[in-house]
Amino acid sequence: MLGPLLQLRGAETDLALGISVIGLSILSLVLSILIAVVLVRGYRRGPGRAGMLWLAVGLILLTTLPELLRIGLPSFTAIGTAGRSVLVSGCELSGLAAILWAIYGGGTQ
Repeated sequence: MLGPLLQLRGAETDLALGISVIGLSILSLVLSILIAVVLVRGYRRGPGRAGMLWLAVGLILLTTLPELLRIGLPSFTAIGTAGRSVLVSGCELSGLAAILWAIYGGGTQ
């Protein structure tokens, strides 16, 4: 847990700001996973609910995975800022595509 916190360096960065950033990241991860679990439970209730599964996949790709990539890539790999931006943006775009697929009927067939 200290690894991402130690990456927050700068002339005006203090401990409270670093803890706030980490806390908000953890909160967004937990909330997105909880919403995805509710969507998957709705999908499992019966046939014809594939749209809920696509919404869950889209949510995970739009919020959870990019947040993990923002923290994990600089912490555990040597991928630079540009590579990280491409991976995060691609993941977010895939999430938006999955959500659009669910909304416009592709996931209900």
